[in-house]
Amino acid sequence: MEIALQSEKIFIADKPIDFRRAIDGLCALVVEELQKDPSKGIYIFYNKSLDRVKILGWHRNGFVMLYKRLESGKFFVRCDSDNLQINAEQLNWLLIGVDWRLLSSRESNINTYF
Repeated sequence: MEIALQSEKIFIADKPIDFRRAIDGLCALVVEELQKDPSKGIYIFYNKSLDRVKILGWHRNGFVMLYKRLESGKFFVRCDSDNLQINAEQLNWLLIGVDWRLLSSRESNINTYF
């Protein structure tokens, strides 16, 4: 079974969060701090250690929260701008622990990294 979260709007939070937050807490963060509608995008949150991410998205009739922990390495999520927006391909790179910021400029050479 495949669950596809799809949105043209994928945002990375601008600071780490308390990872005890669940779906309702993440929705509140999206509304209060990012000033966005939680059902109108995919939102990526990370911890201080940069080894875990939570992703909040809307799927058909409710919210879905994905959680990923890297066994080694760190996620490349910190950015210089607030509410950074990325695309689906960059999200996939981020989730496997690759620095999507570097690969974005070299999309044609992606196979050399794997």
